[in-house]
Amino acid sequence: MRAIDYFDRGHDIDPDHACLIDAASGETLSFAQVSKLTRQIAVALYAGGFRNQEPIALYGPNSAAMMVALLAIWRANGQWVPVNTRNAIDANAAYLNYVGCSWLFYHSNQSADVRQLKARVAGLRHFICLDRAQDGDLSLDQFIAKADGDALPDLSDPFGRPDDVVGLFPTGGTTGPSKGVVVTNSGWGTMIETVAQAVDGRTPAPVSLVVAPISHAAGPVALATLSLGATQIILPAFDPAAVLNAIAAYRVTHVYMPPTALYGLLDARQLADADTSSLKIFLLVGSPVSPEKLRRAVEIFGPCLCQAYGQVEAPMIVTWLSPEVVAAAAAGDRPERLSSCGSPTRSVMVGIMDDDGHLLPNGEAGELVVRGALVSREYYAMAQETADIRTFGWHHTGDIARRDDDGFYYIVDREKDMIVSGGFNVFTAEVEAAITELSLVRECAVIGIPDAKWGEAVHAVVVADDIEEAVIIAHAKARLGGVKAPKSVAFVAAIPRTAAGKMDKKALRAAHWSGERMVN
Repeated sequence: MRAIDYFDRGHDIDPDHACLIDAASGETLSFAQVSKLTRQIAVALYAGGFRNQEPIALYGPNSAAMMVALLAIWRANGQWVPVNTRNAIDANAAYLNYVGCSWLFYHSNQSADVRQLKARVAGLRHFICLDRAQDGDLSLDQFIAKADGDALPDLSDPFGRPDDVVGLFPTGGTTGPSKGVVVTNSGWGTMIETVAQAVDGRTPAPVSLVVAPISHAAGPVALATLSLGATQIILPAFDPAAVLNAIAAYRVTHVYMPPTALYGLLDARQLADADTSSLKIFLLVGSPVSPEKLRRAVEIFGPCLCQAYGQVEAPMIVTWLSPEVVAAAAAGDRPERLSSCGSPTRSVMVGIMDDDGHLLPNGEAGELVVRGALVSREYYAMAQETADIRTFGWHHTGDIARRDDDGFYYIVDREKDMIVSGGFNVFTAEVEAAITELSLVRECAVIGIPDAKWGEAVHAVVVADDIEEAVIIAHAKARLGGVKAPKSVAFVAAIPRTAAGKMDKKALRAAHWSGERMVN
């Protein structure tokens, strides 16, 4: 199956059914209308010189137009390149240069950034503004109208073109460019079908709320529910009041959010009067969830809360913790499972491995490893980096976990220094490099510390001369963006070292983390 085939399955259920509803503009598009638009855009792409399997970047906030453009990329058999609007411009420019992107669809509110990208990304040649003509670039409507004819190459294949690339997804970045995860139709289809199977059958008329960034994980979730014929209610960004209003107004049945957004809902003053009785699936993905907050969420929203574990290299649903298991745990039946990321889905093999490649028995902690069709093909143009995480016949996640006797997995620590803050990956070396650019900073170690809102918050431990916390945070924010900038700074006389002379981040983290579940 091609990515677009999953949309077409939803279309064939009822072409006249509402497909996309843009809550901000009020625009409603049926499956038939979206199907027509995606074909028109795909035709315009080929008329404009697009070549089969070229990468195409999307840059902007959530909107119906953004979702249509994403589906059109797959209709044309292009490779989707998501661009995070929260990243610093340097990071986005580096990534677009790295993957060799020549096409960019964007929203006009990103026009200032796009002007910089035009100057920094030599390969970018084609720019289409989704909502209006901008800076000499055609609007989406103008781009469609300019196309001559309606010929679209026949990209069908009896095997669903399993090796064609769906997208080049950034890992989050290190001191250099982000690694591009190459995801094929085979892996993408496995993810879509697994998610769809997990959330299907709970209502005959699914309505899904798209509030997390389409460029992050909301796009994949939307495609999974689109295959079920679900209407997508699209919000431009997360706002607790808007989310609660949308759930009530549109009788939303399915919603995906990172845990930080859930926490925002739980703290919202509007929650007491909100009608959320329509919810059947409230899916949490992206970072560990506080067991106490998860228990409270079940009390408020009912038996609809569920969790999935995955990573860009093995997207979305390596393990699954069902609403039934969560509800039972919240009620006191095996309450420890509120700390679990679930049990393996049918799409993958999952194990716990030691450093020598031996699979470990239940109860022992080691690295969580995965294999199967869900696992991505490779890092783009990075053969050694790919080989490094594919040893012993498994994909290595870098997460330390244990498995109980019932087959449930518990993430207990991270092998790598990566921080997951609000569902976004932050690599500490990149933050450290930015902070140590400041002349008054002598040394810096960055760790993740527990945070009620973000799951993990970026925290900098700094050796410096007469510099204020606010100056460090502002500099990091300007260099890296708000997600990667530290939320707090601690000043110390010296950073602890291991016997090998390396910064002892384990010792730094120990002052902030307690209990068995170190990432919570």
